[in-house]
Amino acid sequence: MTDTNPPEETDPDPSIADRVRSHVSENRTGMFHDLVFAVAWVALVSLLFDLVFVNAPTWAYYMFMLTGIPAYFGFFISLEIAKKNR
Repeated sequence: MTDTNPPEETDPDPSIADRVRSHVSENRTGMFHDLVFAVAWVALVSLLFDLVFVNAPTWAYYMFMLTGIPAYFGFFISLEIAKKNR
């Protein structure tokens, strides 16, 4: 009989903190870019409606906020295409 140590067992079900830590470390720059875009978009729309469109209805403000979703995808898709064509 050989005297070997059994292999260390890895935890098959890592904790939520471990999964979050792993996800953040893998997607750090993408998450940062998403956050910067969101903050910039909300700031831009808020400034527009505070300074330019002062008497605009509330639904228009919300519609401008919602246009941030296609603007986000359009911006990052065009950025990716520009990087490929460089």
